[in-house]
Order: sequence, then structure tokens, then C-alpha cells
Amino acid sequence: MKTFLALILVAAGVAHAQAPAPAIDREQLVRRLATVETLIERSSAARQIESGGDAKAKAHRERARDTHRRAAAALQAGDNAAASRLLAEASVAMFEGVRLAGADAVVAQKQRADYEARLESAKSLAQAQRRIAAEKPGVAGAAETTKSVEALIAEAERLAAGGDVPKARESLDRAYLVAKAAIGSMRGGDTLVRSLAFASKEEEYRYELDRNDTHRMLLKLLASEPDKAARSAPAIARSGELRGDAEKRAAAGAFAEAVGLLEDSTKELVRAIRAAGIYIPG
Repeated sequence: MKTFLALILVAAGVAHAQAPAPAIDREQLVRRLATVETLIERSSAARQIESGGDAKAKAHRERARDTHRRAAAALQAGDNAAASRLLAEASVAMFEGVRLAGADAVVAQKQRADYEARLESAKSLAQAQRRIAAEKPGVAGAAETTKSVEALIAEAERLAAGGDVPKARESLDRAYLVAKAAIGSMRGGDTLVRSLAFASKEEEYRYELDRNDTHRMLLKLLASEPDKAARSAPAIARSGELRGDAEKRAAAGAFAEAVGLLEDSTKELVRAIRAAGIYIPG
């Protein structure tokens, strides 16, 4: 409510600037000078700009301050017309600052909401990965993958607690994709799951395509550093060739062959992911 009232005050200043100029009353200017000063220095809008990270919003506030000082000087000198004009300019500058700070706040709120949703999804996948690893104790690297996922989630929560939500989201995306890729790999060799899950080879091909996409997205996040990208390059190239062949076979209706080619493509991506520093089954 306070922010809303502050915006009304600012809007009133803008409206005054646009309205036909009435006879200028000194006492009215004194009251406006105090009102605009409160808006710039002590209102909820001022606190919103001050606590936000938008440099442009803060620059507009500084411009409003400077213009307000000039308005006070004009009023002191008896130039009521200049004082009225400068107060309107100060209000407009502050209004623009509030607008920018508000946009910054909206972005921050959306980032936080997206982070919370991703955190819940990552934790759910991590739990599923731990459960499947327990059901398949013979799967090599499953425990190591669990530790990697948990470490990434813990890092994300630490970064978010420190206010760096964008970096936290990057860690969460990695955790999510590592867990998803690991689950796909651990289930990949389960004949029972396959026989129950797929009504046709085309449906199985769609599943393998999604699994391949998951590994590719994870690799894109992991291999951003030049040295890791160089180590992963041969496997990535081979994976791309195999996927291209799989898509051609699928286009020709040979889905059984396409599934095998996609599985081989994903295995190459697993090698590339391991080369980038994350161990996942596969």
C-alpha cells in the first residue's frame, strides 16, 4: 500500500508537469518541495530503489535529488516558475527510477520462483536416483553419481542463501540433468522395464531420443570450459554422427536400428560427460 501511495505521489508530479500552468503559489510550492523530498529520500519507492540492484534506477534517483536541490535553490531565489518546472522534472526522474526498480524486482521474483520450482524437481529426481541405485547395487558409479547430485544441490542452496539465485539455478540445472541422465542409464538395460514401457519400437525410439537430448543438455552445461570441451570433443563428434544415422533410419521407418544407434550415441555422450568431470552410469 505504501508503494502504491508513493507511486500516486510520483504520478501526481507527472500530471502537474503535463497540465496547463496555473498561477504559481509559493506556499503550494513549499509543500510540493517537501512532498517530493519525502518521495526521493524516505518513501517505500526510495527504499525499493536503494535495496535493488538496478544501477539505472539509482542513477535516476540521483538525478531526481540533484533536480530537487536546484528546485529548492530556485524557490529560495524567488523564481517560482523555475522551481515548479524543476519539481516536476524531479518527480519524473524518480518515477522512471521506480519503474526500473520495479522491473528489476519482478525479474528477481521470477528468478526466485523458477529456482524454487527447479529445486523441488531436482530433489525429487535425486531421491528417485538414490532409490534406483539401491535397487540396482551392481550398477557401477551409481553411488558416485548420488554424491555429485547432492553436492550440486547443496551448492545451489548455499548460493541462493547468499543471494546469487542465477548461479544457484545453474548448479540446480546440472544436478537435475545429472540425476535424469543417471536414471535413464540405470534403467536403460532393464529388459522388464522396456517390455512394459514401450508399445512399439517407435515409442522406444522417442524415449531414447529424449534420453540422448538430456545427455546433450548436461554436456553443454559441463563442457563450457575450454579444457573440458577439448577432452570431450571426440566423443561429442562421434555421438553426433551416430545420432544423425539414427534419425535417418527413423525417417525410413527402421526404428529398431534407430534405437540401437541412439543408444550408441548416448554412450558416447556418457564418455564425454565423464571427461568433463561428472561420472554417471552408462
